Amino acid sequence: MEVDNAIIMAAGTSSRFAPLSYERHKAMTVVKGEVLIERQIEQLRSAGVSEIIIVTGYKAEQFDYLIKKYGVKLVYNPEYLTRNNNGSIWVVREYLGNSYICSSDNFFSSNPFETDIDDAYYAAEYADRHTEEWCMTEDEDGFINSVTIGGESAWYMIGQAFWSREFSQKFLSILETEYAFPETKGKLWEKIFMAHLDVLKMKIRKYEPGVIYEFDTMDELRAFDESYIADTRSQILKDIAGELHVSERDMTHIKVIKGLKTEAAGFEFDCPHGHYRYLYETGKLK
Repeated sequence: MEVDNAIIMAAGTSSRFAPLSYERHKAMTVVKGEVLIERQIEQLRSAGVSEIIIVTGYKAEQFDYLIKKYGVKLVYNPEYLTRNNNGSIWVVREYLGNSYICSSDNFFSSNPFETDIDDAYYAAEYADRHTEEWCMTEDEDGFINSVTIGGESAWYMIGQAFWSREFSQKFLSILETEYAFPETKGKLWEKIFMAHLDVLKMKIRKYEPGVIYEFDTMDELRAFDESYIADTRSQILKDIAGELHVSERDMTHIKVIKGLKTEAAGFEFDCPHGHYRYLYETGKLK
């Protein structure tokens, strides 16, 4: 089946990527010299996918330049702070057909996109050790028949998905029915998929390690792009380093403070002087 378009999900706050996500959208992170979302757009276009729709929300204005630069469409999700990514699917429902569903913060070392695809699929890599990712099994025909959170010796979800027109129609029918349910608000679209595996048929697209990358934290980004060790590109971290009289490379184990999910969150980190907590709303160290 011929690909109609690609939907790039870029509405969320990426709170775990603190503090870089306080200053710019995670999709705008420069990794090995390239802006994450620009690299993905260029890979899609190189593969022949010309219609690209970006769902925005958090720091939506930072995506405006992409209209002129790449001719993309921007669709704003007004519920980005109150719903999980099923809200982003809902606002682009008129575009869904044979569609890629992409995360704006993935880095693909080689181009995974193409214009002719046999079946709906979810990209996956293999974990031979324990992982907390979403692990899948498949039936004798190759369709996903179970998804569990956590596992080992299993294929786990990472990267892009492809929805066939049939899959899109069935998913939207289910979402329309369940959208107003209070429990739906907090669900990833994958969670809805998990609950309807008998109807929503999708295969596993298997990739070798080293093709698809996600960076949930500064530490993970530094492991992939070592230039961030000495230069975090974060004015917040630069100011803190100056206040503590340390270098940026001395600030490690940077993690969002659990339980806080909005822009006014905070993060904690280690440095030679000890363990610190930074509250974004007040700009104070503790």
